[in-house]
Amino acid sequence: MKDILTDRPRIGRLLAVAAALLLGTAAHAGEALSLASRIEAQIAQPRFAGARWGIAVVSLDTGRTLYEHDGDRLYQTASTAKLFTAALALSELGPDYRIPTRLLAHEHVRNGVLDGPLLLYGMGDPTLGADASTADWADRMAQQAAARGIRTVKGGIVADDSYFASPAMGSGWEAADLQSWFAVPSSALSVQENQVDVTVAPGAEGRPAVVTQNPADALPEVANRIATSAHGVRNDINLYRAPGDRTLYAFGHIAARSTAQRFKLAVFDPALLAGEQLRAALMRHGVAVQGGVRALHWPQNSDALRDDARLIAEVQSPPLAEIVQRGLKRSQNLYLQNLLLIAGVRAQAAAMQAASPPTGFLTTENWGLRGLRQLLEQMGLPPGSTVIEEGTGLSRRDLSTPASMTRLLSFLAAQSYAHVLFDALPIAGVDGTLQWRMRDTPANNNLRAKTGSMSLVHCMAGYVTTAGGERLAFAIMLNNYDPPAGAPSASRDIDAIAQMLAGLPAQAPVPEKTGAVAAQPAN
Repeated sequence: MKDILTDRPRIGRLLAVAAALLLGTAAHAGEALSLASRIEAQIAQPRFAGARWGIAVVSLDTGRTLYEHDGDRLYQTASTAKLFTAALALSELGPDYRIPTRLLAHEHVRNGVLDGPLLLYGMGDPTLGADASTADWADRMAQQAAARGIRTVKGGIVADDSYFASPAMGSGWEAADLQSWFAVPSSALSVQENQVDVTVAPGAEGRPAVVTQNPADALPEVANRIATSAHGVRNDINLYRAPGDRTLYAFGHIAARSTAQRFKLAVFDPALLAGEQLRAALMRHGVAVQGGVRALHWPQNSDALRDDARLIAEVQSPPLAEIVQRGLKRSQNLYLQNLLLIAGVRAQAAAMQAASPPTGFLTTENWGLRGLRQLLEQMGLPPGSTVIEEGTGLSRRDLSTPASMTRLLSFLAAQSYAHVLFDALPIAGVDGTLQWRMRDTPANNNLRAKTGSMSLVHCMAGYVTTAGGERLAFAIMLNNYDPPAGAPSASRDIDAIAQMLAGLPAQAPVPEKTGAVAAQPAN
C-alpha cells in the first residue's frame, strides 16, 4: 500500500475536504473536494514529476482561500512580475500622469541663431514615436522650435537619456537576449520602442543579399556576409550583435527568388537615433543644424546644460493608464522597465526632501525597487515572500509565492484605480497574450490575467468570475518544466486549471452560528 505521507494528491484532497467541512456545510465540502481533486489530478501527472507547481486561489467576495498548493514557496515569475511594477506605477504616479519629452536651450536666440546646442531631454516615455499621439513627435518639436524664431542651431543636438541613473539593461537580464526585440535598452530617451526591423532579401544568385533596416541607421554598422544561394536551397540567415557593439554581423545565405525575411532587433543607441530623427525634422522645417548629433548617457549628465535652460518644445505621452494597458496586454518589457525607473526617480526625489536624506549612491532601478518594497510592506506581504530585482520578469532572480501574488491582486482590486488594472489585463480568447487561449470555454471573455513564460517557466495570474458569480484572484505557477514530446503545451496545462475555476458552480451559503437551538417540529 502506498504510504499516505508520500501521496501528495491524496493529501491535498483530504486537506481540502477538511477545510471545507470547517466552513460549515457539506455543500462546501463537495465543492472543495471537486476542485481540489480535479486540480490535483492535473498536476500529479507523471510528466510533472521533476517540475514544481505553485497555485493559490482566493475569493475576492469572501476572502477565503478556495485552493492552495505550495502557496508559500517561491517561484520564478517570468512576466507576471509586471503586475508588481504596474501596481507601483499606478500607486506612485497615478493613472492620469503623462511623461514629458523636452527640448531645451541654454543660450538665447539672436537673429534666428542659437549659438549653443539644443538639448533633447528624455524623461522615460516608452511610447515616443510608437503611439498615435506621439508618432509625429519630432515634427511637432521642430515646429515649436521654428515658432520661437530658431533658424540655425550652431551647437548641434545633444540627445540626453541621463534622467535614468542606471544601466540600459535591467538587473539579471541575460546577455544573449540583449540584441533581441524583447530585451531592448531601457532608455529615458526611447523611440519607436527601441526596435529596428531588419529585412534580408535575396540578390542575384551568387551575389550578396540585400540587408535593410527601418528606422534607417538604427544599427550604425552592418557587416553583410549573407550570400544569395541557388533557388530552392534552405535559407540559413544568422544575425549577431555583441552587447555594446555598434556592428551587426549578418552571415549565411538566402535562396534566390525566395521571400524576404524580416527580423526585429534592439536598436544600438535609442537616444542617438532620437536625436538624428529630430535633426531631420528640424531641417524639414527650415532649421539648419550645425555640429551634428551626440548622445549623452549616464554616468554623464547634462546638469550644466539644463541649469537656467529654457523650454523650447515639449511632447507628452498618453496617460499612464494607457501605457500600463499596452505594457500588460502585449507584455512589453520596455514599457514596464521604464515605469519602474520613472517611479525610482520619483522615490529618490521624495527621499532627498526628507529631514535626513540618505547618503551614498543607488541606481534609479534600485530606488524604484525600494519604493516597491515599501508598497509590499503596506500590503502586509511577509518579508521574503516576493523578491523582485527589475521591472519586467526577464530576470530569473524575480521570485514570488503564489500567495503573495494573490495578495497583490486582492490589494489592487480594492484600489481607486482597480478598473485601470482590470482593463489592462489580457482577456481570455479576446486580446493580448490570451487572444488565442481558452476560447469556447467558461473562461472566454471572462478571465483577465497576466501571462508569463520563459524557458522552463510558465505562469498566469489574474482574475476570473466563476459560473456561480464569485470573483476570484488566482496565481498558477509552473517552474522547471519542459513538456515532453507529445505532451500538451505548458500553457494548455495552466489553462486547464483556469478553466476549472471559471466553471465552478454557485456555492451554498454558510449558515451563521447564532447559538440558538433549532425549533422542534410539532407533534
